[in-house]
Amino acid sequence: MSKPETKLSKLELLVMQSFWALGAATLREAHEAMPQNDKRPEYTTAQTIVTRLEAKGAIKRVKKVGNAWIYEPAISRKSVVGEMVDELFGLLEGAASPIVSHLAQSGKLSSDDIAEIEKIIEESKKKQ
Repeated sequence: MSKPETKLSKLELLVMQSFWALGAATLREAHEAMPQNDKRPEYTTAQTIVTRLEAKGAIKRVKKVGNAWIYEPAISRKSVVGEMVDELFGLLEGAASPIVSHLAQSGKLSSDDIAEIEKIIEESKKKQ
């Protein structure tokens, strides 16, 4: 069995966020769960994106209720994020410090994020 293509566009990620949050859901439910802002695609655009995600193996149809299909994620958020970070890491020739320093200096890390990173670093040190 081939591995699903998990390189996703921004809109595909937006749609996947809804399915990751909801689990099994109809397209309508996933669309309504998206933030009400200018980045939210129209329903028909979301429908096209779901078709693409299904072709990529990122979501799958679980069952049909009336005229609506219930979809669920076929890939995890963790695997997608991991691949994105690995790709960025590769582009930076294996240097992690630019990524970490940018996040720290930009103020995008919460105190909870910092605590979690420190915990991971300590666990990693113990394994080495």
